[in-house]
Amino acid sequence: MAFQFVAKTADVPAGTGKLFEVDGHKVALFNLSGEFYAIDDICTHEEASLCDGPVDGETVECPWHGALFNIKTGAVLTMPAVTPVKTYAVKVDGDRVTVDVAAEAPTRANA
Repeated sequence: MAFQFVAKTADVPAGTGKLFEVDGHKVALFNLSGEFYAIDDICTHEEASLCDGPVDGETVECPWHGALFNIKTGAVLTMPAVTPVKTYAVKVDGDRVTVDVAAEAPTRANA
């Protein structure tokens, strides 16, 4: 697979996440102060949409049971989740944001 266009930078305001489907994967794209990160949108605990959760710094909270995930690394930070979410490679070219769901982000945590 290759990088796929998902959004323009203005489509995802700073401090928020938005759901996109990329090659059949539900991907949450987050804008952290102008830097974009993509993770699996589904919480590994109970399958809630992470892009619906509140963002605080580099973390997103699952809206159902409060598990925290690091947006940059995918690492799970608090229970009830125990499995990290996948991270995906993101490129920004001008105002275009692209994601490659076949390539893990280079900062992915090893769990």
